Amino acid sequence: MWYSLLDLEMPAPNDIRARVIVNGDSPWFSGHFPDRPILPGIAQLKMVADVIALARQERLWIKRLHRVKFKRIVRPGERLDIHAAPMNAGALYSFRITHGPEDVCSGTMSLENQQDAETTHDQRP
Repeated sequence: MWYSLLDLEMPAPNDIRARVIVNGDSPWFSGHFPDRPILPGIAQLKMVADVIALARQERLWIKRLHRVKFKRIVRPGERLDIHAAPMNAGALYSFRITHGPEDVCSGTMSLENQQDAETTHDQRP
């Protein structure tokens, strides 16, 4: 795995919290950018979706993203805190990634069960 999950907890039914470290040897850093590696935004969003899927014990896909803001560059080896909470019946989540007191990324994402996504895809012309 390209990041290490240090901790995952659900302190309340509608609250998911995780702590991760982005591994310095992650393939996301190769070529992004030489001599000044940063974690791409899509990788940050994937971590959030992975954490929610793990907490729900489901295979989930990102269906839609809303109001996503990237506020801080993430470097190799940094520890990040991920906070997510469902907004409606578990399909739409608000999320925030922080590094210490600084916001890294925030927004909302719609998630879909992998099986539902495959069924919908198979039914399209």
